[in-house]
Amino acid sequence: MDYFNYVDNKLYCENVPVEDIVKRAGSPCYIYSVNTVREHYQKLYSAFSALNPLICFSIKNCNNTEIISELVQLGSGIDTVSGGEIYLARKAGTPSEKIVFAGIGKTDEEISYALDQEIGIFNVESEAEFENISRLAGQKGKRIKVALRVTPDVVDEKTHDKTKTGYKGSKFGVDIDRAIEFFETYGNDPYVSLSGIHIHIGSPIYSPQPYEIAIKKILALITELEKKGHTIDIFDIGGGYSADYEKGKSSSFEEFASVIVPLLKPRADKGMQVIMEPGRTITGNAGILVTKVVYIKDNGDKKFAIVDTGMHHLIRPALYEASHFMWPVDRKHYVNEGRNIGHSAEDLIKYDVVGPICESSDYLARDRYLPPAQKGDLIAIFTAGAYGMVMASNYNATLKPAEVMVDKDTAYIIRERETLDDLTRLNTKRALEI
Repeated sequence: MDYFNYVDNKLYCENVPVEDIVKRAGSPCYIYSVNTVREHYQKLYSAFSALNPLICFSIKNCNNTEIISELVQLGSGIDTVSGGEIYLARKAGTPSEKIVFAGIGKTDEEISYALDQEIGIFNVESEAEFENISRLAGQKGKRIKVALRVTPDVVDEKTHDKTKTGYKGSKFGVDIDRAIEFFETYGNDPYVSLSGIHIHIGSPIYSPQPYEIAIKKILALITELEKKGHTIDIFDIGGGYSADYEKGKSSSFEEFASVIVPLLKPRADKGMQVIMEPGRTITGNAGILVTKVVYIKDNGDKKFAIVDTGMHHLIRPALYEASHFMWPVDRKHYVNEGRNIGHSAEDLIKYDVVGPICESSDYLARDRYLPPAQKGDLIAIFTAGAYGMVMASNYNATLKPAEVMVDKDTAYIIRERETLDDLTRLNTKRALEI
């Protein structure tokens, strides 16, 4: 699962005590286990190796260039959804041919930048976008590869409504019943080679069955397109594979592969490039957010543990009603080895764990049973390596935390903690020439 473990009741990241890291990096801070990242990538590739897939890590879930660089060194490509993400991917050493550019709102500037970087493939989501990309490619005299994002009208009912993307009527992609018309209209463009299909059905997906249904629909579509003379040599099956927010709650890589690989292997054996876009399944369990208790507050019917982090650093609970396992870093009592979020016991206390932000929605857990807490205690919030720091903000003029990466016995600062000067660093007053 990961390399965060309790040794003599103290939490370690790999071989380094988390408490020692916080003493030097401050609280709150994000801490990543790089060997968890490496192991997850390697296990995923191994499970799907029969397809020889191009695994393009979804940078939107964790975009520190040190983490990205580690994945690139293992052979990973990068899935991007903005010009900024392309920039970060390139800064981390990603070969341009291993970059996929997705997203429904690509601006002219972003498209031009992607063309100049000669990225491997664009995922296109509408007729208007295709025409715009063709226009800009023509201006630069370039011919590029494109995959059409198709909405297969498949969802996992366990996925939060805000992260479902595969249903008909979604803002993403083209409905499957319009795909053939799309290819008939744009299949012979002089600047854009429309030779791929892309799907993404949401995140997180907890079992392989939704992928099975979606992939079967797309394979039938590909057969129909081939009958009409179109060549489809790229199939991007998207991402969304779940991470364990509690131990054993998600399907394993092997369980996903046992369903997906047999469907795609005949095509892969004939040369079709299979692309995968994993994100949280690689980095989710590889990161924790450590926070310090500032106050314990008793309102009679409810106890609050007020901590020095909140929705400004980890917005998932406020935005998605997400639940993260949390437990003290120094546990003199016992360790919840199963990371059971709903665990309760007579010697635990029920808290709302809340942050300092001036919003009622600023909470990290509600009615959560934890060991008795006091001011100064450190609490680790687990599975925070995906959609954590990337969604952090300076709301309430707060400062973003440091990021630390641990490799066996060594901890590295990979993003400095912000200072008050950073709050005004980009402020200016200058006249615009109009």
